[in-house]
Parts: sequence; structure tokens; C-alpha cells
Amino acid sequence: MIIDTRKDELGLYTDINLKEIMKTSTLVRHLTGYTVAPNKAIVGKHVFTHEAGIHQDGMLKNRTTYEIMKPEDIGSESSKLMLGKHSGRHAFVKRIKELGFDIKEEDIDKAFDRFKDLAEKKGEISDNDLKAILNNEIRDVEEYFKLKYYQVLNGSSIKATATIGIESQGIMIESASFGDGPVDASFKAIDALTAMKVELVDYAIEAVSEGKDAIGAVRIIVRSNGVEAMGRGISTDVIEASIKAYLDALNRIVIVKSE
Repeated sequence: MIIDTRKDELGLYTDINLKEIMKTSTLVRHLTGYTVAPNKAIVGKHVFTHEAGIHQDGMLKNRTTYEIMKPEDIGSESSKLMLGKHSGRHAFVKRIKELGFDIKEEDIDKAFDRFKDLAEKKGEISDNDLKAILNNEIRDVEEYFKLKYYQVLNGSSIKATATIGIESQGIMIESASFGDGPVDASFKAIDALTAMKVELVDYAIEAVSEGKDAIGAVRIIVRSNGVEAMGRGISTDVIEASIKAYLDALNRIVIVKSE
């Protein structure tokens, strides 16, 4: 690859089929049982992956800033801008536009803040993660009740306990409650804080991405004094996602009743 990338200066060439380099490396790995270091020159899986914000910005402006060869030339996949905790806003905006989202500037700021929070917990953020963030975070719902913190205690030999802190109209309020599991305990603590009589109509959870650190999406429908509302929440923690979905539904009920 040195000869190929510097052929004009070296005046040399080879008849090697460069597109077979990655396949050959993979074959050797399988036959010998030796793994290839992720940062191994040319054939490492992270060689053409860029996460740091300054690298991504340079790649977006001029690919040759950080790549003197194309991954396709060695039979590898195209360069990848991996979105993670070190990614910048430029790469984030470019990716969400590639996914087909056209959102307002203020919504981009909100979604980017949520992306950074999630990246700190999860590391690499997939396209499905991004879609979940955008679909969940850019909805225009006034937060009468905003989660500030939560803490749960649960185990096979103890009763589930949840302590919830929320902000309501600029005031911090806290409550703790027991329950039949951490989610139930959390909901009961929220009910005590909001003083709302709420009936849980439906509760559903699904994974929106793959892996053990997958994002969980919770959908909740609640009823209060004849008013039904649906709330959504996402997080790598199912309990946190459930709390957010519950508060989202309560905020919608407050909005309906105030109209």
C-alpha cells in the first residue's frame, strides 16, 4: 500500500490485486486463530472508522485529511463515521439528515444533547438509536413534571422501593414508595408527587436497537378522570424509560385538562 499510495514518488508498482488484501487477512485470521487488532494498519476494523469530532469534521470536508487510501481499494467497506461520545454536532446533523429527518434548529440542539447523554452510557450509537432519540425527543410537549433523578432498591428478599425527584413549575419535589417491583414503586412515588388519580391502561416495552446495551422504548397509556393519554420514554435502563413514559403521559393529561 505504501508503493501504491506513493507510486508517483517511488516510481514503483506491483501486480498485486489490492482488493484481495482484506479477504486474505480474514482468511489468515480464520486459519491461524489469531485475531487482528482493531487499530492494525490497513486491515484493522477501526482503521477506517472515525468517532472523534475533529476527525469527523475533517472527513466531511476532505476525506484525504485522514485517509491516504480508500477502504474500497483493499476490498473493505466504505469509511464509517461512528457516532459516539466523542462525535461532534456536524457529524450528528449530517447523519440525521441522511436518515431523512428535517427538523428545526432548536429541536436539533435538544436531540444532540440527548444523543450525548446516551452516548456517555452506551458508547456507539446506531441508526436505530438515533431514530428513537429523534422520534421521542423532538415532540413538543410542555413538561409540567420533569424527572430530575430516580433511585430504586430491589431484590429477591426485599420489597421494591423507589425514590423519585421531579421538578414541577420550578420547584423540586421528592417522594419514596414501595411497590410490586421497581416500576410499580416508581409509578406510586410519582402519583404521590403529582396528587393525580391515575389508572394504568396499557404498558408495552420493546428494544429499538440490538445488543445487551440496547435502548428500551416504553409506551404507556394512562387514564385520569376520563382523560386518556399516551406517553413514551427511551433509555438503556428500562426503569428510567418507564418513568419518562409515565411522566410524558401525565404531562399530556395536564395539557388536555388546562385547555
